[in-house]
Amino acid sequence: MQFLGASLALFALLIVANAKVYGRCELASILVRNGIPRIKVPDWICLAQAESSLNSKAVNRNRNRSIDYGIFQINNGYWCSPGPHNECKVSCSALKSDNIGPSIKCAKQIYKRHGFNAWYGWKRKCKGKKLSSYVKGCRY
Repeated sequence: MQFLGASLALFALLIVANAKVYGRCELASILVRNGIPRIKVPDWICLAQAESSLNSKAVNRNRNRSIDYGIFQINNGYWCSPGPHNECKVSCSALKSDNIGPSIKCAKQIYKRHGFNAWYGWKRKCKGKKLSSYVKGCRY
């Protein structure tokens, strides 16, 4: 039984160790390449920082038992499968990948429908604030 517990702890540590944590400037370039307007990049980076600490593999369970996935913490209750709606037509596991293209595509769809107010992290930490520091020194 101790072996099983130790094995599970090691496995969890390996998952965290393999997580891709993006740099601000790296993320800015990827966002622009994926169609995010340059003027909105600081908001998107602040959002990702607030929701996942720029971690592409972040997974968090909510009080209502739904789960948020990836760098933008996209919820399985509405946006990815195996959730009941799957509005983004993407698997939740694809949203916790180092390839954040599917996460950006889905987040853009959420943004188009609800704006940044869809994310509590953005409302708490980014809304109404000067965000230029998120891209200071970046070429994107």
